[in-house]
Amino acid sequence: MFKLERAERAGGFDLHSPADGAGRERTQRVAGLHLFAWVSVFVGMTTSSPFVGTARSPLDELIGPARNQRLQSAPPLADAIVLEGLAKTYPDGTEAVRGISLRVAAGESFGILGPNGAGKSTTIGMLGTLVKPTAGRASVAGFDVVAEPTEVRRRIGFAMQQAGVDDFATPKELMVLQGRLHGLRKHEAVARAGLLLGIIELDEEADRRLATLSGGTKRRVDLAASLMHLPPVLFLDEPTEGLDPRSRSGIWDTLDRLRSRLGVTLVLTTHYMEEGDRLCERIAIIDRGTVVAEGTPAVLKATVARDATLEDVYLYYTGRAFEDARVAA
Repeated sequence: MFKLERAERAGGFDLHSPADGAGRERTQRVAGLHLFAWVSVFVGMTTSSPFVGTARSPLDELIGPARNQRLQSAPPLADAIVLEGLAKTYPDGTEAVRGISLRVAAGESFGILGPNGAGKSTTIGMLGTLVKPTAGRASVAGFDVVAEPTEVRRRIGFAMQQAGVDDFATPKELMVLQGRLHGLRKHEAVARAGLLLGIIELDEEADRRLATLSGGTKRRVDLAASLMHLPPVLFLDEPTEGLDPRSRSGIWDTLDRLRSRLGVTLVLTTHYMEEGDRLCERIAIIDRGTVVAEGTPAVLKATVARDATLEDVYLYYTGRAFEDARVAA
């Protein structure tokens, strides 16, 4: 089991000041829930620490009294993600996504299931500003993915199907670079990389070249790197594909804790029905670019049969055998 508690007990986290004027005001408004979730962890930590009163607490290092007061007056964002008629047609005429409308609440874990070519990865790509929609609109963390892509990118983590790692780097080097690109000072990036590598139990591999590590280990490093800037929204495209059962269970536990204790909104695509059942509060099944079913796992199963499994639901709504769709969309 991964050790998220180590991160909760440690310092070195940093929250950067938003842009001036109206931009700052808006950023504080939309980020309120996520920032408070992190703050609440450190509040509990510092009040129980034997060193309180003898050294500056991590909370003091994170947020000054004035900033903390501003955050307390910021209303939380109800919906972290909103899609309204979102569509993508490629130049060759392929309609990958055909007018999807969805809402994902702040702090929710939302799953997207569907067969190969259903439009799952294209949808995630549009939400992550990697693919430009051809119709409709979408907002993430309160910002429009087309009009304000930079603001969206500052607030999301993205772990794709193929681990985005440099084989010539070490896990620690890769994660420090990621932190620096997000504006962390070097010592902050080093400290945070160490914490995250501890969470996913890769301390011993921190200084090994990624070329020498297994594919599953690289995926774990990629996931940790996507968390370096503590994003309020995390997109995961097949997050545990290729991992052994123990590593998969550890990732699930870590993601559960990020969501339930720190307020991170999770959106994941998966081909593992157990993963959808275990992680997702709600699920959308996408087929041929449209949403064919949406609801909690329990409600979706109840619509099919009293003893239905999530795989039964998948087959019922897509008309395709699940095993035939294990190739990532």
